[in-house]
Amino acid sequence: MQTKKLFAFLFLLLFFLLLASCAPTAPAETPTTSPPPTFTPVPNTPVTYAGCSNVTAEPTADVSSILPPITSADYVRGPDNAAVTMILYCDFQSTQCQSFGAVVDKLQQNHPNDLRVVYRPMPILDTGFLDKSQVSTQVAIAAGNQGKFWEMRDLLHTKYDDWVKLSGDQFDAWIKGQAAGLGIDRAKFEADYNSPETVSTAKSMNYEAAKIPIAAIPEIFINGGLQPANLLDYNSVNDAVSLIALGARQFKSCPSFTLDTSKQYIATLHTEKGDIIIQLYADKAPLAVNSFVFLAKQGWFDGVTFHRVIPGSVAQAGDPSGTGQGGPGYFFKNEVSDLKYDKPGVVGMYNSGPDTNGSQFFITYAPQPTFDGIYTIFGQVIKGMDVVENLTPRDPSQSGDLPPGDKILNVTIEEQ
Repeated sequence: MQTKKLFAFLFLLLFFLLLASCAPTAPAETPTTSPPPTFTPVPNTPVTYAGCSNVTAEPTADVSSILPPITSADYVRGPDNAAVTMILYCDFQSTQCQSFGAVVDKLQQNHPNDLRVVYRPMPILDTGFLDKSQVSTQVAIAAGNQGKFWEMRDLLHTKYDDWVKLSGDQFDAWIKGQAAGLGIDRAKFEADYNSPETVSTAKSMNYEAAKIPIAAIPEIFINGGLQPANLLDYNSVNDAVSLIALGARQFKSCPSFTLDTSKQYIATLHTEKGDIIIQLYADKAPLAVNSFVFLAKQGWFDGVTFHRVIPGSVAQAGDPSGTGQGGPGYFFKNEVSDLKYDKPGVVGMYNSGPDTNGSQFFITYAPQPTFDGIYTIFGQVIKGMDVVENLTPRDPSQSGDLPPGDKILNVTIEEQ
């Protein structure tokens, strides 16, 4: 079993390294030419035009066999068709589980359609330190018998400080008083939660978890892959959920090349802070402009934030996951022209190495000559640079909580 668990961890770690290698990150303020990423795009449909390839990358490791399958006996919250399933082994009294409970609640609030959570209680038996671990699990099981498991879980979580240090007798009186507010049959609840059947069920939850084995709590599996213990903060888990959810939106083939290079294309980014109007260079960067126009018309940019804004350098957007690692499911080649990063408002494609352009783009705040020849130039801001200057500074490379990124409401394209 230890070997299986190690395999699960290594497989997931390998996946995230793979994902990072093939997905865009933020341009450095002084980038240097880097070798192509080690991941080679694998065409999974015919390339629709020269210069574009689809990318096949599964969002999670296939290691779900180490876990018992999800059944009707599990406690589940979230849509059945969610792109992401999180299986959580936890205890109600553990301070670590209590802290992670806040992470789970925030994730479900921010991903109501993309995240399903399966809570598998794992009471810690025969310990004086977690003296109410087993009984709090019994309480949740009894509430679950009346279809109120999650209401009880929320009660135990939100009122944690009220009960965690109570004696056993005090907790018994407290939980009986609280149960009525959950809309459950109090008499049945009181009879159930200390019954031999409930005690046996609680203990069996510990025994079943030990078979996997669960080494520590909380233990988190995302689509079957073990989430490393050092990555259980909100930002790390949110990145994993966001990237997997993005995978369900990615395109399975390159967009058809429909651009008329004899026409002028104007893009208007309607943002929370105002409009940014960009002249697109269809003749200089036809691959980039064709992709940008396609994505805009598909609504790809709707609701996307400027996830990295470094005053004096660049404002970067184009990743619906908000992680700086997401893309549309295809790569296209770099396009080098006589255009230069010699002024503010130059619009470039970001990539993670030569010929790995996707959907992420940036707008310069100042000349960036070190970008020349590395990032395709495909446009210029012709109106709304004041809006760009007013975007909220945001540097994902810095630790701590970040302010929300300013949203692009939608992008409209005008042909002339």
